[in-house]
Amino acid sequence: MPTSEIDYTNNKIDRIVPTDAIIGNPPYQLVNQGAGNGADPLYHLFIDLAIRLGEKSTLIHPARFLFNAGKTPKEWNSSILNNPKFKVVKYWANSTDVFPSVDIKGGVAVTYHDKKANFGSIGFFSAYEELRTILSKVKAKGESAISSIVAPRELYRLTDTLYQENPEMEGRQSSGHKYSLGANIFDIFPELFSDTCIGDEAEMMEIYGRYDNRRCFKWIKRSYITQPDNFEKYKVVITKANGSGALGEVLSTPIVGVPIVGYTDTFIGIGVFDTEAEANACLKYIKTRFARTMLGTLKITQDNTRETWANVPIQDFTSRSDINWDVPVSDIDKLLYTKYQLSDEEIQFIEQNIKPMF
Repeated sequence: MPTSEIDYTNNKIDRIVPTDAIIGNPPYQLVNQGAGNGADPLYHLFIDLAIRLGEKSTLIHPARFLFNAGKTPKEWNSSILNNPKFKVVKYWANSTDVFPSVDIKGGVAVTYHDKKANFGSIGFFSAYEELRTILSKVKAKGESAISSIVAPRELYRLTDTLYQENPEMEGRQSSGHKYSLGANIFDIFPELFSDTCIGDEAEMMEIYGRYDNRRCFKWIKRSYITQPDNFEKYKVVITKANGSGALGEVLSTPIVGVPIVGYTDTFIGIGVFDTEAEANACLKYIKTRFARTMLGTLKITQDNTRETWANVPIQDFTSRSDINWDVPVSDIDKLLYTKYQLSDEEIQFIEQNIKPMF
């Protein structure tokens, strides 16, 4: 089969070379950036190149893009997932099943492209048929996603006032993170944080974070920290990362954040609630097996970002809700199974694969 010989330095095709097949072992990420999730991916470029060069192509590569996760461009993810000539042949959620010494978050996939075929677009990918059918029932309701009330990362920031009143603290954080309220903020500015409220409480605020390898609350002058819209409201606070992304994992000790309390970049917030009852209802909801099943359709790494909640339908957390939030979490699950008309097989799948939270 003839194919093209490409001059990569000039991005030009020089001549046609008779070729039956091309076999290679290209890198999947920029190795000079170091290993892990921080390195920029390359595998999507090789998928594009294989599609351009051959009538048929098959590759093994990281699978994060199948869940619209990772660093591959979102536009590229969408185009591939909606390409009817592209399909997944095999998927391994645990990369060590294929490469024993390599941990690739999100798993590994073998994919196949055939210019003359029509496999139907992948759309939503899951290794479990039950997840696909459950998601289709949820989507049929046409409800908004709870991601619409999940706050972005790095919501709380340091202010210029901190540095103006404490010029000697300039340079303690790098220029790119000067205003970050990072995980080690209590260690970086120990003089500014206290275990108790010192002074006028109206001029102080609490920050939820980690110190000495434990979660805690510390007080700081309110003028030193930004106050976004959830600051004076109730919210649910969860870690921005937990677990490995395996289906069924529990969330790491979510709590209700009360007004006048912020949090470090270790956490993200869900909701801007007027009442504690609404926040408690939301907390119960994200603990349900149902909500975490929906979360598992997109959370395939440790990250709990806003985007991973896009398939979790939002609920009415007030007393007017069609869900009774006063009952235990296990009973709320039963109400949700009924609301979304899940079959016995789908309910059994959830109950067997999703760990309970209380």
